[in-house]
Amino acid sequence: MEKENASLVTEFVLTGLTYQQEWGIPLFLVFLVIYLFTMVGNLGLIALIWNDSQLHIPMYLFLGSLAFVDALISSTVTPNMLVKFFARRNVMSLSDCVMQFFFFAIGITAECFLLAAMAFDRYVAICKPLRYPVMMTNRLCTQLIVSSFVSGIIHSTIHTGLVFRLTFCNDNILHHVFCDVKPLFMISCTDPSINILIVYIFSGSIQVFTITTVLVSYTLVLFTILKKKSLEGIKKAFSTCGAHLLSVSLYYGPLLFMYVRPTSVKSADHDMTDSLFYIVIIPFLNPIIYSLRNKKVIDSVTKLIKRNV
Repeated sequence: MEKENASLVTEFVLTGLTYQQEWGIPLFLVFLVIYLFTMVGNLGLIALIWNDSQLHIPMYLFLGSLAFVDALISSTVTPNMLVKFFARRNVMSLSDCVMQFFFFAIGITAECFLLAAMAFDRYVAICKPLRYPVMMTNRLCTQLIVSSFVSGIIHSTIHTGLVFRLTFCNDNILHHVFCDVKPLFMISCTDPSINILIVYIFSGSIQVFTITTVLVSYTLVLFTILKKKSLEGIKKAFSTCGAHLLSVSLYYGPLLFMYVRPTSVKSADHDMTDSLFYIVIIPFLNPIIYSLRNKKVIDSVTKLIKRNV
């Protein structure tokens, strides 16, 4: 009888953001504009890099891959979140819920490895400039990008597969803006201890490895920059690395807080707020952070505009 009851819940109701009714349309418009700018910015950056042969070098190939991941993450979650502002009940079937998490987890994991690869690329470019063409080839760059996505698929498949060991009964309310595993653990009738342990082991290991790579790379870059006697070289290096560090800090801060902190009902509202950073804010900001301070990207945009005027 217990198994029969446990199999009854096959769809979930997402509560989404908590707000007063009169704020529904303004919030919808805000998130819609952010989403549109996010897609235009990231897809535009990909198209720009694809069409300009001068940008077919590791730094911009990484940047194009990051833009693709940001577009993927945003498109996986935001459209459904926008529907919630007008739908009385935001209902998702178990299969749709799992599929949403699957693509979200691929994007989040791939972005971690891409940020680490970009930090390593900056380390080689600034600390070993003469050896950069030999060390950071397009082939190595492609291998790192492919490895990032393969790691994302493997990591996502592990957690998605483990979701199917859970059963859901009585409660089908997910206090979140999308189908993440932590809210699912909270309403599961099956003991989710194994799932939680796997999340901490795999997600923790990935974040520790990639954050360590980023910190070590930029620490070495900082020491190299401080040794430079050229003021122009120092400004250029700080400008490039400063943008990268800003993006990394905004990304990893909420992510660590979200998946390292123990799950609790009281933390649900905080989890939703934290998740908005890497679902909505980061994909929106990354094209701005990386493009507006990049002379080659600006020059490429200028050439494109002049060509079409």
